[in-house]
Amino acid sequence: MRIHCKVVVIAVCFGVFLLLYFLGGNAADDPLLKEVVEEKKEKKEEKEGDRRASPLPAQLGRGVAAKFAGKASAGVAVRSEDPPGGRKEAKALVGGGGVHVKGKQRSAVARPVMKRTRAEDFMHLAVVACGNRLDETLTMVKSALLFSLKKIKFHIFAEDPLAPQFEERLHQWPRSITARFQYTIYPITFSVGNADEWKKLFKPCAAQRLFLPVILKDVDSLLYVDTDVLFLRPMDDIWSLLKSFNSSQLAAMAPEHEVPKIGWYSRFARHPFYGVTGVNSGVMLMNLTRIRSTLFKNSMIPSGLSWEDLLHPLYQKYKNHITWGDQDLLNIIFHYNPECLFIFPCQWNYRPDHCMYGSNCKGAEEDGVSILHGNRGVYHDDKQPAFKVVYDAIRDFPFEDNMFQSLFYPIQSKFLDTVNTLCGRIPQVFLKQIEKSMRKVFEEKVVKHVIVHK
Repeated sequence: MRIHCKVVVIAVCFGVFLLLYFLGGNAADDPLLKEVVEEKKEKKEEKEGDRRASPLPAQLGRGVAAKFAGKASAGVAVRSEDPPGGRKEAKALVGGGGVHVKGKQRSAVARPVMKRTRAEDFMHLAVVACGNRLDETLTMVKSALLFSLKKIKFHIFAEDPLAPQFEERLHQWPRSITARFQYTIYPITFSVGNADEWKKLFKPCAAQRLFLPVILKDVDSLLYVDTDVLFLRPMDDIWSLLKSFNSSQLAAMAPEHEVPKIGWYSRFARHPFYGVTGVNSGVMLMNLTRIRSTLFKNSMIPSGLSWEDLLHPLYQKYKNHITWGDQDLLNIIFHYNPECLFIFPCQWNYRPDHCMYGSNCKGAEEDGVSILHGNRGVYHDDKQPAFKVVYDAIRDFPFEDNMFQSLFYPIQSKFLDTVNTLCGRIPQVFLKQIEKSMRKVFEEKVVKHVIVHK
């Protein structure tokens, strides 16, 4: 009996041994297991290679700190140096995991593998917000992000009480959105003349745009827009117009009006202005590098003046003759320097004037509105409900909803209530570019993504 039991035990052990042997052999041939093993080997080899190639920790720290120190656009949020005028420091945030640094700058040595983003990968957009313009400005920023393809760096100039409100609201946006932009908040500051006088010129803080070439010394090109602007197509498209500048052109704007007989400048201006109808500065594309290096002809001295040296004496000469503040000063500058200005068509700065006296923007009729400019406060009253419909829809759109279902179709249906108004009777002008832009965004971000990952 004992011998019989021993034989059974030996047979069972031998069987288990054979089972484990065959299972182990098959597992070694399993492709999933092979991938895991190979991946571990590759990681181990990479780590060993990094240790052989990496500099000493002290050298690494010095190198990385030097690259990241003081550069908001380099991928780390920092406080910048005091802007001209000795005002408070600007605050910067890098969208998508950026870090606020309050007080002294945080060392970048702790994260030496952070991926840096090249400055040229960003489009630069500036806006000036004062008073009750918080919601309007955020809606403009939102519209730019909804349709644009490249990443955007926002330069937000705001009164001190608005700065923390911008930060709080922007932090609430989804990570999928904040990963696509960076922003810097600057205080309102004027480098020459009386700051209080500049601040009250026309609308609160509007004159700040005149000083952008002086303040943003590290920015090569920039698109400035008023807070009451909405993008209905990718910002990439107007940004590409920089490539259309000839060797003398350094800024681009749209005409103030298309019909001289009913244009404001051609009828009422008491100062020089550009061309036949003047230009509107609510959407202004600028090559800041060229502006900073140019001497501008003027009516005061024959030798020409730099941009910064020109602003204050120009204002002193014409302050009793201008109505629209900084826009009038820009018209005077480009009246004497017409070769410096590139004119883009009216659909890039579409205002109530283009439809309330009859449709007079041919480009918008053919291609649709590219940038909607709701001046005259039309987003917030019922004078031009067609403009208000678009503003309300973009303001209320949840970022991660379907754009056709939650943005385009609501605008389309609400336009039925505006067809009896001056601007609402041509709904295709407002809707054509929005639909086209949504399809373009879908193709770029969804279709191409699927094809790449097939």
